[in-house]
Amino acid sequence: MKPCWDLLGFGAVAVDDLLYVDHYPPPNSKTEVRAVDRQGGGLTGTALVAAARLGATTAYAGVLGDDDLSRYTIAELTREGVDCSPVLRRAEARPIHSVIIVDRATGGRNIFFSMADVIQRPPEAMTADLIGRCRALFVDHKGIPGTLRAIELAHEHHIPVIGDVEGEPTPELLDLMGRIDHLVIGHELAGRVTGAAEPADMVAALASPRRRGPQRAADSLLGSPGRVCIAVTAGERGCWWSERGGPVRYTPALRVQVVDTTGCGDVFHGAYAACIARGESVERSIRVATVTAGLKATRPGGRAGIPDRATVERVLAEMEPQMNADERG
Repeated sequence: MKPCWDLLGFGAVAVDDLLYVDHYPPPNSKTEVRAVDRQGGGLTGTALVAAARLGATTAYAGVLGDDDLSRYTIAELTREGVDCSPVLRRAEARPIHSVIIVDRATGGRNIFFSMADVIQRPPEAMTADLIGRCRALFVDHKGIPGTLRAIELAHEHHIPVIGDVEGEPTPELLDLMGRIDHLVIGHELAGRVTGAAEPADMVAALASPRRRGPQRAADSLLGSPGRVCIAVTAGERGCWWSERGGPVRYTPALRVQVVDTTGCGDVFHGAYAACIARGESVERSIRVATVTAGLKATRPGGRAGIPDRATVERVLAEMEPQMNADERG
């Protein structure tokens, strides 16, 4: 089956209403909102947009309705070049709706979201015809039963799976994580899974052979057979990663003036996935993702600041000597 898209994604899409304040307020206080914006968001939605900005052909295959939020979501994805023809339409379905308060002093944000009427694609709607049309599959932790079926089909077609997961390390989440070929997760979740305090130790534990011991719940995740890469991101501290169980390596974050961190992790995942789908090395993919996410942080919102591939390549060429020096140090 000839691939139709570089990257096919299921999972979270959102409509983000962003409120910008001078400082995040304490309880029982009044704070003036300095600016208001609406953008598309969600782990998978923003990852697909980032991949598309870098030149990958992408598609979204979630479930949406015909309400204003669904129409906005599809219009925004389509405008960014994401093919929404695989979307299942259900009248009652909605995207995630988020209100995000951004602290302009620090660039940090707090997200308040509603999952009301959010529906995930069921296992029976995951077909070999659909999955077989992509070069790489992107998944998150929403709708795990359907996602597991999609991963099964992807592996039958020798299609790599890139994953962005969050939340508590339940047995279901750990099972999902153990099936992902390129697992890129935040240090908070990695710390809860491994019990380690430092990202390098988290990667070492997640890349190690399976073991027996007190952390039996994580045994299915540690050293998962066939895993290509495990990476742990820690914001401005950078990214630690291991390829095929090899030594832990480090890529420093891009040094920028942070305006808004909304969506930075999603952008990192999308840029990484775009590179993997195009056959680039893990090291190169990590570096492109690092620069792409760093540049996004210099602009407000989850998607507006995502750069194109030419901009990323220019900045990467300028920064690689320093990145090489930081890695050696």
